[in-house]
Amino acid sequence: MIRVLLAEDQGMTRGALALLLGLEADIEVVAQVAAGDEIVDAALVSRPDVALLDVELPGLSGLDAAALLRDEVPDCRVVVLTTFGRPGYLRRAMEAGAAGFLVKDGPVEELAATIRRVLTGETVIDPALAAAARSSGPSPLTARECDVLNAAVDGATVADIAGKLHLPESTVRNDLSSAIGKTGTHDRMEAVRAARQQGWL
Repeated sequence: MIRVLLAEDQGMTRGALALLLGLEADIEVVAQVAAGDEIVDAALVSRPDVALLDVELPGLSGLDAAALLRDEVPDCRVVVLTTFGRPGYLRRAMEAGAAGFLVKDGPVEELAATIRRVLTGETVIDPALAAAARSSGPSPLTARECDVLNAAVDGATVADIAGKLHLPESTVRNDLSSAIGKTGTHDRMEAVRAARQQGWL
């Protein structure tokens, strides 16, 4: 049996995926979690062969959790599932060691086949998304610009962001200005939205 951990914050979607995968003769869902910061602990207990991770999870993103799983549970293969097929998400998932990347609107048969394929050592990527990622190029944002934009999400002031990230206010202003320029937007909230749409945050 292929042991699967499922991380999805929407209860109905998580339950439906578990039910559908459970109908496969060779797949068993051994753990279900609703938050990203529960993934590694659940994997250490249940020892799944494959972890199916949503990207946008409370506590810790599926992309960050994938990187932790690579280090903490290296035998577990990661497949990222997302509603939003963004090239930046795909690139970050691959950098985090994911073996698969699928959008949620595909058939469950494709998901089951992907689970089997990644266990043989294959990397499985949604074809349309792979093509989009090749044409979009890498994120132009630096790691600190991403940190500053993430800290600006709730309309935080420059002083708030500087305090949270332990940076001088002048550095925060420069990084915000640079990120706004790189995203081709007019203000920090537009920059956050644009970066998220590209999957850079």
